[in-house]
Amino acid sequence: FNIKRICIIGCGTAMHAGLVGKYLLEDMSRVPCDVEIASEYRYKNPIVDDKTLYLAISQSGETADTLAAIREIKRKGGRVAAISNVVGSSIARECGRGVYIHAGPEIAVASTKAFTSQVTALFLFALLIARMRDMSYNLGSKLVTEVKRIPRKVSKILKNADEIKEIAEKYYDYNNFLFIGRHISYPIAMEGALKLKEISYIHAEAYAAGEMKHGTIALVDENMCTVVIVPQDDVYHKTLSNIEEIKARKGKVIAIATAGDKNIEKLATDVIYIPKTDKMLTPLLSVIPLQLLAYYTALKRGCDVDQPRNLAKSVTVE
Repeated sequence: FNIKRICIIGCGTAMHAGLVGKYLLEDMSRVPCDVEIASEYRYKNPIVDDKTLYLAISQSGETADTLAAIREIKRKGGRVAAISNVVGSSIARECGRGVYIHAGPEIAVASTKAFTSQVTALFLFALLIARMRDMSYNLGSKLVTEVKRIPRKVSKILKNADEIKEIAEKYYDYNNFLFIGRHISYPIAMEGALKLKEISYIHAEAYAAGEMKHGTIALVDENMCTVVIVPQDDVYHKTLSNIEEIKARKGKVIAIATAGDKNIEKLATDVIYIPKTDKMLTPLLSVIPLQLLAYYTALKRGCDVDQPRNLAKSVTVE
C-alpha cells in the first residue's frame, strides 16, 4: 500500500458518508484523509499528486459536480476510484476502479440505505488498509464479527419505530432544530439535519458539539429542539455537558443514546436508544433513528417523503 493520503470527494449525503470515512481511515488505518465538497473542489485549482488516492462517492454515479472533479483530477495525473451504487455509471466508468455498494435501487430522493452502504464500504476499506499495515489479526477478526451483527441491531431499532413516531409527533411543528455530535457522530448530526431539511422542510443545522459555546448556544431557548448524538464513547461525558448547557437554557433535547444508559434519562427530554457496538460502527446505528425522525415528522406535516419539492434523485446539472 503506497498511498500516503486519501482525498474523498462527494456531495450531500455522499459527502457526509465521506466525513465518517475520514474518521474511520485516520483512526483505524492511520492514513491522513481529507474530505472535499465536489461542487467546491472543481473550482479551486486543486493540488493533485500521485501519492494520494482520490475517492469519489456517488449513489447514482452521475452527480455532475463529482464527475467534473474526477475529470479534473485525472487531467492533473491523480489516481481515482469510486464508491457507487449504479453499475456502469459515468463516475464508475471514469474512475475505472472502486466498488459497487449493491444496495439495490433507491427510489426516494432522500438517500438512506445508500448512505449506510457507503459507510459500510468505507469501514471495510479502512479495515483492509489497517490489516495491511499493523492491525492485529485478532482485532481485525473482532471488527468483522461486530460488523456482521449490525443488520440484527438495525432490526432492533426498526422494531421500536413507534417510539420514534411518538417523538416526531411531539416536535413536528417546531420551526428550528439543532443537531450536534462529537468525533464520528458529528457527520451523523450533519446527515440527520439534512434529512429533516430535505423531507420535512424544517430549518435544521448541525454543529460539532464543542462549537456550541462559540455562538450557537445563543439560539437555544424553549422553542429550540436539539437532537444530540451521545453514544457511550470516548467523548460521552463531554457531550453530556453540552446537554446540561442546553437544558439550563430551557432547550428541548432529543438524545440518541446507547441502550442501558441511565444517566441520559435524567438530562434529555426524550431518548431514542440504539444497541451497543464498536465506536467505529456507531454511525451505522445512530443514523437510523434520525432517518425515522425525519420520516415521521414529514408524514405528520403532510409532506411527500419520496418526492420532496425542488429536489432530484440524481443531480446531473451543475
